[in-house]
Amino acid sequence: MNIKKLLCLVAYYGFARYLPASTSPMTHWARRIRRMICRPIFDKCGDNVNVECGARFATGGGISIGSGSGLGVNCSVHGPITIGDNVMMGPDVTILTQTHNIERADIPMGLQGMRVAKVVIGNDVWIGMRVIIMPGIIIGDGAVIGAGAVVTKDVPAFAIVGGVPAKVIKYRK
Repeated sequence: MNIKKLLCLVAYYGFARYLPASTSPMTHWARRIRRMICRPIFDKCGDNVNVECGARFATGGGISIGSGSGLGVNCSVHGPITIGDNVMMGPDVTILTQTHNIERADIPMGLQGMRVAKVVIGNDVWIGMRVIIMPGIIIGDGAVIGAGAVVTKDVPAFAIVGGVPAKVIKYRK
């Protein structure tokens, strides 16, 4: 990890994540400060990215965020993840990329190690409040994930999904 990224991580987790949410015109300065600090942290960071207050992303490694996208208030994301352009994310979203191996019944699950599976989120996606996205999921362009959904399977482009587990409700087109 280079020194610039390390300093930016210290600045983000030390104070910037506690700045107010950028939901009103009076707090646009907080959005700008977080954007400036987070740009060197992520592997790729497009233009006009919004990282809201309380967002957690570990060291930012393996995270790619497209232009006009945002990490919601109090969200939790870890790489490897690719977030497309113009992705809206509600508060308290959790995107998982790691899970325990559970294949063998003769070894305790905690001793079987971890498996990492990249999450890919397309362009122009809306992820509602308190959504959980499981490891290895691909969400197609233009999809809408309803609040509180647990996404356990890939989501087709332009699908509106909701529920636990999330199921296609209808399509936008």
